[in-house]
Amino acid sequence: MEIDHVAIVVKDLDATLRLYTQTLGFKEVFREVVYDQGVETVGLQAGGSFIELLRPLDESSPIARYRGDAETKLHHTAYRVADIEGTLAELKAAGVRLIDERPRKGAHGSRIAFLHPKATGGVLIELCQR
Repeated sequence: MEIDHVAIVVKDLDATLRLYTQTLGFKEVFREVVYDQGVETVGLQAGGSFIELLRPLDESSPIARYRGDAETKLHHTAYRVADIEGTLAELKAAGVRLIDERPRKGAHGSRIAFLHPKATGGVLIELCQR
């Protein structure tokens, strides 16, 4: 496994994007709306990984409530796997609590699944297969 991306929930996508691209020098590589997850997402190249900025489509959504009054808040860390179904099966067999027992559609054509934070020391972890 290796880091695929770090996801940050943002209140003002354009302002945060300017910070990351104009001030910090990251390159925007994708921008899309993922309706299934209720977010607009922007991917920024960070070496072999990405920073993913997430703007909730609905301010009453769980991801917007998670962000709260903060302008930005770290949401999850995603790890790239070669075989997401196999990895989920191994983790389930090892007793790891899963949010997603089967992969679902993620941003930029990837398949994703989340591990429950109660099984990972409080950190939301996403598995990601491109």
